[in-house]
Amino acid sequence: MRVCRCLRCTDPDSPGLGKSGAQAGDAGSVPAVTGGRRGHGSNRTAWQSDLVRGDLVKPYRFAYIRPYTVDEAVAALRDGGGGARVLAGGQSLLALMNQRLLRPSMLVDLASIPDLRHVTLADGVLRVGAMTTQATVAAGVGAQTWSGFGLLPESMGLVGHAPIRARGTVGGSIAHADPRAEWCLLAVLLEADVLLQGPAGVRSVAAGQFFTGTHRTAAGGDEVVVEIRFPRPAPAAALAEFAIQQGNFPLVAAGVAFDLDADGVVVSASVALGGVADRPVRAPSAEAALLGGRADEALFAHAGQAMARDLDPPGDIHADPRYRTELAGAMFRRALRMAISRHPVAGNHGYDNVEAS
Repeated sequence: MRVCRCLRCTDPDSPGLGKSGAQAGDAGSVPAVTGGRRGHGSNRTAWQSDLVRGDLVKPYRFAYIRPYTVDEAVAALRDGGGGARVLAGGQSLLALMNQRLLRPSMLVDLASIPDLRHVTLADGVLRVGAMTTQATVAAGVGAQTWSGFGLLPESMGLVGHAPIRARGTVGGSIAHADPRAEWCLLAVLLEADVLLQGPAGVRSVAAGQFFTGTHRTAAGGDEVVVEIRFPRPAPAAALAEFAIQQGNFPLVAAGVAFDLDADGVVVSASVALGGVADRPVRAPSAEAALLGGRADEALFAHAGQAMARDLDPPGDIHADPRYRTELAGAMFRRALRMAISRHPVAGNHGYDNVEAS
């Protein structure tokens, strides 16, 4: 990536975007914030600034760059080495930086890359650009583009609150990989594909393989999440969760997506859980228990018992493993009741008035 030609950035004594300014551990006084926008200098292609922070503000000092293309972002990550981090909406990253739990030497801000903001539906696949905000998704309730994908905008009411949804992005949540996050669970539940762009080009990773642990993914340090592709979910789909306070990350979340035949028998089933492991996980025993059974409370209870036998959730100050297991079962049954009431044949079998409790 071309660099700024201004005096500040070319001065060897200036802690700008060169080697000295990009080191997280550098000591020294706090310099002024400087930089320039595209067009500043004949070779300018991206907004860059030293933005070096010291002890007078919350985050540790870091360099800042705002590319205008994904290729520029990838180049910046490569040049920044292991200390560079992508900035999307910043709702999680900046909080960690303010607590100095995370000290990146460089932030690569994707806010000025228009190619990462899109929602398109083609051939039954919904393609969501990584920088699409959660508020944009929430506004899609009832819109034609989201036809058949209503689970996604409907679930946004569970994500934080309005200011967070206005800034938080789909790709940012996926890349942050919190095991309790709704977007991570939805990606696993619906068997989405995560598209990554790096120096070698674009590659696709199934969501089930993308999340490798708490805040850990299959993405390389010089790769950017550019798009998430969701196949059309089954007709009956819902997400239920329990949080200590509305808008907080849930203690446990459960998502279901299944289909029924004309007789009310389950012919396909997908179940995913959040908050019970170091990543969102599928529940194969529950899926197997649902298949071939007539959808009713007895089947839901049976599937919940099968799911519980497979769980070994962590414990913390909010919930011990036993409570989390019981809570997972309760959220699973709630999601099933919500989902079945939405199926086209629900009214034929008395499911349209099911109480989602």
